[in-house]
Amino acid sequence: MNTLIAITALGVICLIFELLNLRKILVPFSIVALCGILYLNSLDYNQTASYYNNMIVVDNFSVTFTALFIVLTTFLVALGYHFYDDVPEKLSDFVAIKIFLLSGAVAMVSFGNLAMFFLGIEVLSISLYILAASRRLNIKSNESGMKYFLMGSFASGIILFGICLIYGAIGSFDMRVIMEAAVSADVEEWFYIGGILLAIGLLFKIAAVPFHFWAPDVYEGAPALTTATMSTLAKVTAMATFFKLFFAMSGNLPETSQTVLIVLSGLSMTVGNIMALRQANVKRMLAFSGISHAGFMLMTLIGTQISAGTLLYYGTAYAFAGIGAFSVILYVCRHLENEDIVNFQGLGKSNPFLAFVLTTSLLSMAGIPIFAGFFAKLMLFSQVLESGHLALVIVAVVNSIIAVGYYFKLILAMYTKEPQHERTGRPFYIYAVATVALLLNLTIGLFPSLVTDLLR
Repeated sequence: MNTLIAITALGVICLIFELLNLRKILVPFSIVALCGILYLNSLDYNQTASYYNNMIVVDNFSVTFTALFIVLTTFLVALGYHFYDDVPEKLSDFVAIKIFLLSGAVAMVSFGNLAMFFLGIEVLSISLYILAASRRLNIKSNESGMKYFLMGSFASGIILFGICLIYGAIGSFDMRVIMEAAVSADVEEWFYIGGILLAIGLLFKIAAVPFHFWAPDVYEGAPALTTATMSTLAKVTAMATFFKLFFAMSGNLPETSQTVLIVLSGLSMTVGNIMALRQANVKRMLAFSGISHAGFMLMTLIGTQISAGTLLYYGTAYAFAGIGAFSVILYVCRHLENEDIVNFQGLGKSNPFLAFVLTTSLLSMAGIPIFAGFFAKLMLFSQVLESGHLALVIVAVVNSIIAVGYYFKLILAMYTKEPQHERTGRPFYIYAVATVALLLNLTIGLFPSLVTDLLR
């Protein structure tokens, strides 16, 4: 609870900094403050408590995912120092929005009541709508913001309708009551209909098939830093929330629900990877890659071996690889009109370090040893195999092989082509984030227990 209050207070302070004309120290101050909040959050580990009549619940699940969200937000705030050079007077606005987005993400994994869950998802969503359309003179950014707003609002309406049906069935928003109803034999049928609507809304948020159509256009049109936010922080938040709700409501679910999840997982992996093979724009390629990773993360819900630790590790590995990749994308394309693969040609010669960071990030996403993505997939496949779903694991392995194709298309462009653009400058924050993301990726790849042991 103290963590959520501190995050909200930091967002307000960021706005005050603009009034005091202190924007030059805003990013360093925010980074230090987020590190302090990370420490404050760690004090709640192994402590279980509820606040405001069980509106917010603090447990190891919420604490560990909150820690991941704080780290990701720190990276995103740091990358913004150079990204908003052309609009320095708006820097405090963008930093504050990212901090408020973090508060919504924390509420989404800490809720003990569906009212708080909906409040959290709306705070996160509205922040993303604003960031997607933040380049007001760019027609692609305007289009991206409008598409995301319309589709996101529709999904929020479905979620709200589902919450209403659940309340109508049991007369409460409280998750404890919902868990009791889920194992009850005489609960009203619209309780499960409400749960289905919640699932549909969250499947949209993670861009899983067949609710994925918005992602490529929105990712391509939004500013690159906003795309990084959506593909890392927002996606992992939505998946963690989906996991929490599914675990709470899975008491008497029929076996057909597992079949549906298997189909959605397989389709998301396959459609995402096949479409990614055809992309010439890096952001669109990573959008389809994110769809496929949503399919992989859905596998954590399948079978009897449900493991929050596996989801945490996969989400952490995917998010750190995504941050590393986007830090390089921001450097390469910061003065260009698009993020096409042709712009990355020759990066291995002009900037070997950042080319190495992007290569390792892509290899981690593909699931190549020794990076974290490999061990994340290994744990995931082992869990699903123990549940007896061999066919799904085969589909996942095949899709992992397909993914190598489009990741290597970008890697080969960096190392086998001649540079198309002259790249100057070495922005400190971009290099710092790229370096830290690379080290974290390698560290949790070599020592997976550092993450998995947090949620045993």
